[in-house]
Amino acid sequence: MIVRDDRGEQLSIERRPRAVVSLVPSLTETIETTQPGLLIGATDYCVEPSTLEVRRIGGSKYPRVDDILALRPDLVLANVEENRADDVRRLRAAGVPVWVTEAPATVPDALRSLRRLLTEAFGLPVPDWLATAERIWRPVRPAWARAVVPVWRRPWVVLGRDTFGGDVLRRLGVLNACDALDADQQRYPRPPLDELLAMLGNGRADLVVLPDEPYAFTDDDGPEAFPGAPYVLVSGRHLTWWGPSLVDAHRQLAAALGAGR
Repeated sequence: MIVRDDRGEQLSIERRPRAVVSLVPSLTETIETTQPGLLIGATDYCVEPSTLEVRRIGGSKYPRVDDILALRPDLVLANVEENRADDVRRLRAAGVPVWVTEAPATVPDALRSLRRLLTEAFGLPVPDWLATAERIWRPVRPAWARAVVPVWRRPWVVLGRDTFGGDVLRRLGVLNACDALDADQQRYPRPPLDELLAMLGNGRADLVVLPDEPYAFTDDDGPEAFPGAPYVLVSGRHLTWWGPSLVDAHRQLAAALGAGR
């Protein structure tokens, strides 16, 4: 069977995958939720579903490639932004097919990628959760706020242009104030804090959205850097993972953001 991943790379797979290693937490959740039992390995950061019991092969950036090869998987799932190209090349050189997903810029991009993965690589029917996610995320609500969205501090890193999380917020009515912040059009720029405070002071932004991953912002860690600015804490999984969590994410993010009005 010949298939092509999101990057157009041709994969030759002898049979529908039945032994899969995932290097991406959201893809791990996607596969295990849709077709339990296919996964035999995953990273230490693949925490959903919480009942998943597979061989752990290290982190996303530095997986133990020898451990992956020892599992003799039919397919490895990776992402161009989360995983290193050197690890993908090493796996492919050893004869292991690796399906690499793009870093989606929008929710529809992400859902199209998952639909292709499930139907073309795995030969599965479109799951109910995917059809529901496609339906509920299609509309775009009228904009009611412009937000600064830090994802890290020390140094400060924010959502920039063309990010999945930015499109999630846009569809719920919250525009990303930092989408044109960097002259180099970085997806995750690192502006000084003074620049972010100036945006909140001059009206270019009127809300701070603080997710709990990758940096675990809390009421006591993060908001104090933006004194007087309205802020909301949100689930980083709901903001940045694409997969089954998108169904609950729509309702829960909308409720959390509404509290910041």
